[in-house]
Amino acid sequence: MSGRPGSVLFACLDADTLGGIQQVTHTVAQGLAERGYDVHVLGLHRARSPFRYVERPAYRRHVIHRRPVGPLSPAGRLRERLAAGRLLRTLGPGFAVLTSPGVVPRLAGLLPARLLPVGQYHGSYEHARGSWHLGAIRRHYGALERAVFLSEDDAWLFSEHALLPNTWAIPNPLPGWPPRTAALTGRRVLGVGRLEGVKRFDRLISAFAGALRALSGAEGASGAASPGDGWELWLIGEGAEVERLRAHARACGVEDRVVFRGASSPAEMGREYLAGSVIGLSSEHEGLPLVLGEAASYGVPPVAFDVSGGVRSLVLDGRSGLLAPPGDVPALAAALAGLMGSERERRRLGAAARARVEAFRPERVLDRWEELFTQVTR
Repeated sequence: MSGRPGSVLFACLDADTLGGIQQVTHTVAQGLAERGYDVHVLGLHRARSPFRYVERPAYRRHVIHRRPVGPLSPAGRLRERLAAGRLLRTLGPGFAVLTSPGVVPRLAGLLPARLLPVGQYHGSYEHARGSWHLGAIRRHYGALERAVFLSEDDAWLFSEHALLPNTWAIPNPLPGWPPRTAALTGRRVLGVGRLEGVKRFDRLISAFAGALRALSGAEGASGAASPGDGWELWLIGEGAEVERLRAHARACGVEDRVVFRGASSPAEMGREYLAGSVIGLSSEHEGLPLVLGEAASYGVPPVAFDVSGGVRSLVLDGRSGLLAPPGDVPALAAALAGLMGSERERRRLGAAARARVEAFRPERVLDRWEELFTQVTR
């Protein structure tokens, strides 16, 4: 096979949940379809609460099981193989992008020779080595045409420690590129994501409270207001941890400073970023956190735990944002205080953050996918 492939299939455990893998999959699928590819997005399972990422998709969507992700009976596994086989037989030459370690063993053996398999992993090496993912990647990804990771750091680590000869790095794309940037004059720290344990928003609340304490002693000799006056932490998202986080904010003495905004649609998030002045990331682990890239595209400087190569690809410490050691809440608080207390630093790092994430503009990430296709089919 030579030239540009005609078909690209993206296969997910479920393709329509509100989540990072799904958002990236639909963004790339739409972009490639608009470039002339015959693109299909396959969910092995139905999402519990389906979310529509693209209003007018230029690609086709498929679901095999009408039940959410969970164990399958022997009859269910047989139905999956038969249904997937019927779909795969309709596709012309091209690529099948298998988006997670759970998808690869279920579909790789069913692919016809004209569909070249690419394995994708949306987590970091640091996360994979602490879970079953690393073993699955070692067993299955080396036999694929390419194993795609989110950063050059992660691709190198997987090549060295999972002994993969076929690694490739393609970052997640931003959903768009805003024409306007945030003024950075407001007093609002943003925390964006699902209110679930892995995101550790309790640590962000603690760090915010620590930053306020640090700034409270910074009054000028003239009796000017404290640099911490008026600052709020806005948590944008929903999840099971909301009441625990409210209680934690009370315990930290910042209940009146923490706003639980609830979920915002992708269309509404631009307004949230424009109103922000700093974004904080306190997760236990991340692959390539799109919220940092999205905020940076609006010129909002990030403060984050240094938990992955993906984070480091977005944030150069001291140059396009500030990094703290993983789990080090006092260090995160000090970084927040530094930006909350200095509009000049916010502007410097915000401008550099926006320049840094130019590489994650959708068209540039789509170019990377086409480069991969060309390399494999050359």
